[in-house]
Amino acid sequence: MQQWSWRRAVFVGGSIAGALDILFAISFASFNGVPPQRLLQMVASGLLGEPSYSGGMATAALGLGLHFSIAYLLAGVFLLASRRIKLLTQHALLAGALFGIAVLLFMRLVVLPLSAFPHPVSFKPLATGLDLLSHMLLFGIPISLAARKATPNNAMQAMRDNVRA
Repeated sequence: MQQWSWRRAVFVGGSIAGALDILFAISFASFNGVPPQRLLQMVASGLLGEPSYSGGMATAALGLGLHFSIAYLLAGVFLLASRRIKLLTQHALLAGALFGIAVLLFMRLVVLPLSAFPHPVSFKPLATGLDLLSHMLLFGIPISLAARKATPNNAMQAMRDNVRA
């Protein structure tokens, strides 16, 4: 098994996590009557505040760009942490799930309150439960698995995983 470069791990992990996360968010929002453009403008509202909703497709595109920028940044953070804390790649599924929880809490409890986001942060049970699962399974785990592919001496771990499967 060939080891990935750190750039590839951040790009692949961030891209997969960002795509799965935004697809889940768009699907859930659409189910609740919120169109995709409005959801993406909501992401941009963290930077622009209420005016993001009157910006049309431009602010929706900004929201999408911000979303993926955050995904790449967080993939880089996980990769850097995994270089110092080997357990993060040795137990990639658990570490990724826990990372997803940490990301959700950090976004809701730190980033959104400190941003221009014009809505109160809420923790409605169904939405929060689904968001928690999506961040664990669709965001954290793809990033942790990509980081594992960029970890030196990963060939032995991959062989052990294949034997268990």
